Amino acid sequence: MIKVAVFPIPDSVNFPGIPCPLHIFEPRYRRMVRHCIDNELSMGVCNTAKVLRESDHNQSMENVLNSNQSTYKPMEIFSAGPVTLLEELEDGRMVIEVAIDTRLRLKTELQTLPFNIWACEELPDEAMTGNQEHDLVQTKQKILKRLLVMTHANQENQQLLQSDYWQNMAAVDFSFAVTGLLGLPGEIQQEMLEMTKPTERLQAVLALLNEKH
Repeated sequence: MIKVAVFPIPDSVNFPGIPCPLHIFEPRYRRMVRHCIDNELSMGVCNTAKVLRESDHNQSMENVLNSNQSTYKPMEIFSAGPVTLLEELEDGRMVIEVAIDTRLRLKTELQTLPFNIWACEELPDEAMTGNQEHDLVQTKQKILKRLLVMTHANQENQQLLQSDYWQNMAAVDFSFAVTGLLGLPGEIQQEMLEMTKPTERLQAVLALLNEKH
C-alpha cells in the first residue's frame, strides 16, 4: 500500500508525468503541504465525487485564509506525487508544484482531520502485446497530424507540436500527456485517467478530435 495525503479539487484531473502547480489558501491544506514535505509523503490531487460540506462563497480573503472551505468526497482513482514548495507569501498562501508520477486507487482512509490521508494501491496500465504497441505508436502519429491540421493558423501551437518533446515522447507517456494538453472537461479526463489500456486512451482522444473536424 502507498500512503498519500489527498487534496480533492472539483474538475482537477491529473496524469502521471504532468506536473501540477497549485496555489494553496486554506489552513488545512497549508498544513497538508508542510506535513507532506516534512514526512516525504506524496500528495494526491484528485477530482471530486460530491460535496460533503458547502462553504459560503461570499467570503473575504481574510476569512478564506483563516477557515476551511467546502469539503469534498474524492474520486476513487487519481494521481499523486511529491510536493515542492515554490513560494510562501506573507499572508501564508503557498505556491507549490506536485510532481505527479503515480496513478492510484483509494483503499483505506487512515486520517480524516485536519486533512485526509489514505492507504492506496497503484493502478498500472495493462501489459501490451507487440501489435498493440505498434498500434499505439500509429495512433499517436495520427493524433499529432490531426492536431497540426487543427492548429494550422497558430504558429506557437505548431512549433510546440513539432518540437522534439512531443514528437519523440514515448507513446504510453503521450497517451497521458495529450489528454492534459487538450483541456477536456473534467468528467472526460476522469474517464481517460481510469482507462488502463494506453491504446484505449489514445483511441478515445482520436475519436474526440475526429468529432471536432
